[in-house]
Amino acid sequence: MTTIVLVRKNSNVVVAGDGQVSMGNTVVKSTASKVRKIEKRNVVAGFAGSTADALTLFERLEAKLEKHAGNLSRAAVELAKDWRTDKYLRRLEALMAIGDKENSYIISGTGDVLEPEGDVIGIGSGGNYALAAGKVLMETDMSAEDVAKKAIEVASEICVFTNNNIKVEKI
Repeated sequence: MTTIVLVRKNSNVVVAGDGQVSMGNTVVKSTASKVRKIEKRNVVAGFAGSTADALTLFERLEAKLEKHAGNLSRAAVELAKDWRTDKYLRRLEALMAIGDKENSYIISGTGDVLEPEGDVIGIGSGGNYALAAGKVLMETDMSAEDVAKKAIEVASEICVFTNNNIKVEKI
């Protein structure tokens, strides 16, 4: 369980995530990093699900971006296809929020590649809380990074599977 928020504002794209790793009702780690920047392709991504699954999917996303010359739309669709049809990958129950300068997507293991309306995406156990907070904060003068951080903070006050140890990646 985790909370990830992706914010697009004033030509900036930011993904932020909390640091809590839980097993059942027990907090195992509070400083995990569930967000990543793919420097070479100027893409940021956040993951809600298990750590091993996250690493596998991040690697697959990076390979798809390389194969499709940095075209995030194409890479997202190809990753979703693999995720749904691959015997090993289809067992992963997770969500990814990914974005570059032009596009933002939610990718799921059921083959969904969603391009949400608006400039805020929230996924994970506290995703809806972060999404609601982010939408309200977008109307302020806050930067994209500040909106993302504050949205995670709000979620951490409501969702027991979210903490306020926030990691941020931006492009």
